[in-house]
Amino acid sequence: MKIVGLETVQVEEYGNLVWVLLHTDEGLVGLGETFRNPEATVAYVHETCAPHLIGKDPLCREARMHELATKVGNHFNGFPTRSVEVRGNSAIDLALWDLDGKHLGVPLYRLLGGRTRDRVRIYNTCAGGQYNNKLRHNYNTELVSRDVRAPATIGRYEDLLLQVYEPAQLAQELLAEGITAMKIWPFDVFALRNEGADISARELSAGLWPIEQIRAAVGDRIDILIEYHGLWRLPAALKIADALREHDIYWHEEPIGMQNFDDLARYRERVRGRVAGSENLGTVPWYREVFTRGALDVAHFDLGWIGGLSEGQRITHLAAAFDRCIAPHDCTGPVTLIANVHMLVAAPNGLIAETVRSHTHGFYRQIVNELPLIESGFVHPLERPGLGTELSPVLFARSDTRLRLSGERTAERMSA
Repeated sequence: MKIVGLETVQVEEYGNLVWVLLHTDEGLVGLGETFRNPEATVAYVHETCAPHLIGKDPLCREARMHELATKVGNHFNGFPTRSVEVRGNSAIDLALWDLDGKHLGVPLYRLLGGRTRDRVRIYNTCAGGQYNNKLRHNYNTELVSRDVRAPATIGRYEDLLLQVYEPAQLAQELLAEGITAMKIWPFDVFALRNEGADISARELSAGLWPIEQIRAAVGDRIDILIEYHGLWRLPAALKIADALREHDIYWHEEPIGMQNFDDLARYRERVRGRVAGSENLGTVPWYREVFTRGALDVAHFDLGWIGGLSEGQRITHLAAAFDRCIAPHDCTGPVTLIANVHMLVAAPNGLIAETVRSHTHGFYRQIVNELPLIESGFVHPLERPGLGTELSPVLFARSDTRLRLSGERTAERMSA
């Protein structure tokens, strides 16, 4: 089998996302995905990756990815996962795994060693329908504060608004669906006021309010995860951690700048509950450092940002060596979610899956033709070969879809 073409797919409505299709001379097509800096990522895929990959064997997956990581693009050896090269390589790696599964006729979890469980517990990240999929030119994501009056009505699954204005209602809705864990970020608005240097008593009280509302409404029937987006400096982060001690927080995610290893170890010693990270810095060298220092409990990496499923598998094994769990990140796109579920059902140290109900009930369904089954607070892997899904024919029929092809397209597309 040979790669004969690389194609990128972009949709203006979901402008933050890029999908990569690897076309082969046998008619099989591999699907990958990445997120943020889309135009630069597309340029890298076509200008740097395509000339090298076309004509190569996609089933020599490790060789292809080693070449991209060390020879073809800029050599990457360090912590940050936010480079265009690593993003583009991540999408290509996912597509290579998809091709491998399709070639062998097995789902991805079989390539990862087979199931260790039939389903995975989920938590709901309480974002809204447009969270992260839109290109934003100021702050790179949505942020809502109770300093602004609540809208007259809040639409179904608009969980970013609900976590801010109606957190008790949100918790009750999730429990009614069988979802027993939720992630919120009530302190972010205060971090942005002084770059995470301090939080006042009044701000701390306001940040605790939604947690108190959730506990008052549903007690301990739901686990609460707190996301901090790496916005706090250590003294303020410790102040928040102390205030949360009696609220039984399931995990604290990205509480500080996660490159500050000594500070992270000090935070881990003080906080009650797990510490999770890092979607921002989570490559193998970073995890080696934090695990060695005892500074992290849960590996929360993003397959679309770290180098794909290949790097995710290495991190999973490294975490197991340190007796730590994985819980890969997805608040981005459906391909990442699907790959996460394959990885989690195969990994003995898989902990919990991130899902966003506004996405799984919303725009994810416009992008792919099949999503994992989510019911009663659990997610099940897809069973078809490879990832088990394809980009929807409807996507290619849209007027705001942009395609760019290097080489040849060998598979005919189904009509919408």
